[in-house]
Amino acid sequence: MNIAVLSGKGGAGKTLVSVNLSEVSENSTYIDCDVEEPNGHLFFKPDNIIKNNISVKIPIVNNDLCEGCRTCVDFCKFNALAYTDKLLIFDDICHSCGGCMRFCPNGALSEKEKVIGEVQKGVSNGIDVISGILNIGEPSGVPIIKELLNHIDENSHYNIIDCPPGSACVVMESIKDADYCILVSEPTVFGAHNLNMVYELVKLFNKPHGVVINKYINEDNPTEKLCKEKNIKILDRIPFDKELGNLNSDGVIISREKDEYREVFESLLNTVTKEVKYEAITNP
Repeated sequence: MNIAVLSGKGGAGKTLVSVNLSEVSENSTYIDCDVEEPNGHLFFKPDNIIKNNISVKIPIVNNDLCEGCRTCVDFCKFNALAYTDKLLIFDDICHSCGGCMRFCPNGALSEKEKVIGEVQKGVSNGIDVISGILNIGEPSGVPIIKELLNHIDENSHYNIIDCPPGSACVVMESIKDADYCILVSEPTVFGAHNLNMVYELVKLFNKPHGVVINKYINEDNPTEKLCKEKNIKILDRIPFDKELGNLNSDGVIISREKDEYREVFESLLNTVTKEVKYEAITNP
């Protein structure tokens, strides 16, 4: 079962939920797709780490063959190519689609490998921990996320996907194989606004979903109201707790340390499991 955990903004509690769901699962793989700022490993502190570079292909030009026709420049919608007295290629904004090479009438363009980041895999307390890290300045983490999702273990009872914050293309890539999406939000106006963004996204992808309200105080909050207005299922409410905040900021997995929070996340996992089974029956 593939469970994606999303939030419309950073700091809402997405990694808190992802890490602890992985911890309370009997057999799980944790996949950190927040490749710009991965932090799940700070909690798991995995051992036996294996690192693999992730590369993309970018164009190089043979100026002896280039006649300055600008076909490639006109093709590139990302403005990664320009022509002055010779063809200029801006690696940092190239999206590695390969179209410029295909359309060059003189075969002046070929490709070279460019390392954009890496994937790290380790083990923590029997949990496979897989993280992607995008190099600073790279335009897109999608190639790394695609490689991360290749590590989904069909033999694992649960694959917990810690998505990037927001609703951009990296998030879309992260949820495409998800059986269920958990949307994590704070009980604030800003939290409700950003929850609505990811809610619209999972609806677009037709993914079963529910909300976890983190730092919960009472029912009179904008996120609760949004869920009632749009009939979004609230899976759980994690109370505002100073001790939880302190432990979390220290990189402690709270379900390992506190039985009451282990019960919270076991209950959440059971609820999501029932939701997925119900969805499988009603929409085979």
